[in-house]
Amino acid sequence: MFPDLFSIGPVTIHTYGLFVAIGFLAGLMVTVRIARTEGIPAQQVMDMGFIMIVSAIVGSRIMYILINPTHYFHRPLEILKIWQGGLVFSGGIIGVILVMAWYGRRHGLSLWKIGDLWSPAAALGQAVGRIGCFMAGCCFGKPTDVNWAVVFTHPQSLAPKHIPLHPTQLYHSLSGFIIFGILLALRRKKGFDGRILLWFLILHSTARLLVERFRGDLRGILPHTQTTLTQVVAVGILIGAVITLLILKTRAEKGHHPVS
Repeated sequence: MFPDLFSIGPVTIHTYGLFVAIGFLAGLMVTVRIARTEGIPAQQVMDMGFIMIVSAIVGSRIMYILINPTHYFHRPLEILKIWQGGLVFSGGIIGVILVMAWYGRRHGLSLWKIGDLWSPAAALGQAVGRIGCFMAGCCFGKPTDVNWAVVFTHPQSLAPKHIPLHPTQLYHSLSGFIIFGILLALRRKKGFDGRILLWFLILHSTARLLVERFRGDLRGILPHTQTTLTQVVAVGILIGAVITLLILKTRAEKGHHPVS
C-alpha cells in the first residue's frame, strides 16, 4: 500500500499518522455536536479531547510494547516511532478510562457521562485510523486464499510482501463504523448514564475477539496456548462491561442513579 504519502525535504507525511489525525478530528466534531445537545461547552470538549488523545496513544503504545517486549528491549528507541504503527486499541481504552476518571473527579463530572459522550467518537476514530493501519501494513492478517485477500508489495510496508493476507485492518475498520452507527442509534433512547459507554466496550471487545482470530502479526501468545494478550484483555473488558451494564440497568429500573 502507501506507508508514506509524500516528502518535503526532510519531512515525510506518514499515511498512518495522517489517518489517526483525521480519525481524531472526525470524532471530535461528532462529540462537539453531541455535547451541544447536553449543554456541555465546546471548549471543555476540546480540553477533554486533547487529554484523551494523549492518554489513548500512550495506553495503546504501552499495550503494544507489552505484547512485543523482546523487540523493544533490543530496540528501545523504536518505542517512540508511533508513526510506523504499533498501537493496541484496547490499551488505549484502558488509558483513557483511567485518565478520564481522574479528570471527572477533578472537574465534578460523572465518568459515565464522559464515557457516553465520547464513545461514538472512539468507535469512529478507530474506524478511520485503521485505514491508516491498512496503508502502513501494520496489524496485518494471516495468509489466506479468500477472494478478498490483499497482497502488500511496497518495500516499506510492515506486512509480509507478496503473500495474500486477510485484510484484518479493514475488518477492524468496518467493525468500528458499525459500532459507531449502533451507538448513535442507542443514544436516541439512552436510558441511564453509562449505557452507551458499556455497550461500546461490549461491542468493541466482541469485534476484537472475532478479528483477532485472523491476525497474523506477533500477538504475544501466552505460553502453551493459542491465546493472545489482546484476547485476554478483551475478554476481561467484555466480562466487566456486561456485569456493570446489568448492575446499572437493575439500579435504573429500581429508580436509582448510577454512581460515578
